[in-house]
Amino acid sequence: MIHPLTYVHPEAKIGKDVKIDPFATIHRNVEIGDGTWIASNVTIMEGARIGKNCRIFPGAVISAIPQDLKYNGEETTTIIGDNTTIRECVTINKGTSDKMFTKIGNNCLIMAYCHIAHDCIIGDNCIFSNSTTLAGHITLGNNVVLAGLVAVQQFVNIGSHTFVTGGSLVRKDVPPYVKAAREPLSYVGVNTVGLRRKGFSSEQINHIMDIYRILYVKGYNTAKALNIIEAEVPFSEEREQILNFIRESKHGIMRGLSTNKVHDED
Repeated sequence: MIHPLTYVHPEAKIGKDVKIDPFATIHRNVEIGDGTWIASNVTIMEGARIGKNCRIFPGAVISAIPQDLKYNGEETTTIIGDNTTIRECVTINKGTSDKMFTKIGNNCLIMAYCHIAHDCIIGDNCIFSNSTTLAGHITLGNNVVLAGLVAVQQFVNIGSHTFVTGGSLVRKDVPPYVKAAREPLSYVGVNTVGLRRKGFSSEQINHIMDIYRILYVKGYNTAKALNIIEAEVPFSEEREQILNFIRESKHGIMRGLSTNKVHDED
């Protein structure tokens, strides 16, 4: 149902059973999937591709042009997966010529006042608490939880199944399966609660802990720790994901807890 006080551009593609409340604005070149609800005073701008059964709350602005002086009017998109909830006053900018899109996965919860900038790629089942801010070109894996007031620097990567505590400033890449806290952002343990909720066994969790003890607790630099992990820790999907993430990091990974140990060396 589209309320008569809503503006929907005639070229917008609206799926079945979509509900759009009064005073929402839907621009051209927009697609909205079946069963989605758009609340009052939401603005969906050009290039938005919104999935099925999403909920977008009042004041959200989806697919505005990037806050990037290099953006030159290229036709880019914002992609939002199925079953994702976007709460009040969230802003999500579309891509630039770098990736040509900003993407949020399925089953995500983006709480009020969050900002997701251009060219970000967010995995499935992610939760951003209130006022979390992502700069441009950031990549997150699946099942990432960012607590309130987290700020992530541009080009940072955050691995799957991570938890970042509230008020954190994320300047370095955060490997998979960990908890991150303090200032500067540091490893404070494996995200055991999150992993158990996702069905990881005690054996898998202990295996991940063994890897991070070598990487963060025993005082090795990153290069040596990776060699030891590969030589001494049995093969697993989790081991390979951690090793690949760290080896592909362009800006270095976050540090360990001890201030006299260096973990960003190549």
